[in-house]
Amino acid sequence: MKITFLGTGTSQGIPVIGSDDPVCLSEDPRDKRLRVSVMVSFPGQNYVIDCGPDFRQQMLRHNVQRLDGILFTHEHADHTAGIDDIRPFFFRQGDIPVYAHERVIKSLQRRFDYIFAGENRYPGAPAVQVHPVSGEAPFLLGKHWVTPIEAWHNRLQVFGYRIGDFAYLTDVKTIEETEIKKLEGIGVLVINALRIEPHHSHFNLKEALEFVDMVGPERAYLTHISHRMGFHAEVEKTLPDHVRLAYDNLILNI
Repeated sequence: MKITFLGTGTSQGIPVIGSDDPVCLSEDPRDKRLRVSVMVSFPGQNYVIDCGPDFRQQMLRHNVQRLDGILFTHEHADHTAGIDDIRPFFFRQGDIPVYAHERVIKSLQRRFDYIFAGENRYPGAPAVQVHPVSGEAPFLLGKHWVTPIEAWHNRLQVFGYRIGDFAYLTDVKTIEETEIKKLEGIGVLVINALRIEPHHSHFNLKEALEFVDMVGPERAYLTHISHRMGFHAEVEKTLPDHVRLAYDNLILNI
C-alpha cells in the first residue's frame, strides 16, 4: 500500500490569499500546502480520501491515470468541492464510486445535483456510484477492508478510515473511546493538528500529540495544518521521534 499526501493544508491552504505572514512567504516547499487529501494506492488501483478544491492540481501533479473511488470524511467544501473534476476519470472509466455518510451524500446531491441526477444528469457531467458508509460496519475497497472511525468536528460527525495498518483522521476535535479502540495496533496514524493555539473544532498540536500517545502507533503524521502552526522546519524539531509533520507530495510505503 502506498500513501501519497496530496495536500496537508487547512481550508485556506498555505499561502493564504493576500497574507504577508512569514509562513505564507516561506520559500520552503514544505510550507506550501494544498487542501487536505491523501491517495491510497494498491497495484492498479487508486483511492482518494476527500476531493477538495485543489483536486485537479493534485491529480496533474502526480500524473494520476486512474481513480477507483473517493472516500469522504465529511461535507465541508475543502473536502468535497473538487468532485466535478472527476470528469476525465469518468470519461475513461465510467461511474466513479463514492463512499460517504448518508448525510454527506445528501449534501452532495443538493450541491452537485447535476452529477447525482441519474438519467436526468446534465450531458457531459460525471456520474458516480453511491455507497453509503455506516460507522457500524467495515466495507470493501476491492479486496481491502476499510473500518470507518467516527469522530466529531465540533458538533459535526466526521469519518476517519482505517485500511490495514494505516489510519487517516482529519478535522477531529473529540472521539469516543469505543472508536479509539478501532485503532489498536495501528502502524501508521495520520491525524489533524491545526495550530499551536486551541481551536473549537480541530485538535491543536498539544491535543494531537496527546491523541498519538493514547493510540500508540509506530509512526504518526500530522496534517490539516494552518500557517499559524509555524514553519515546518522549526515545528519538526519539537516533535517526538516517531511523529512528523506531513507535507504535500510525501509518499509512504506501508
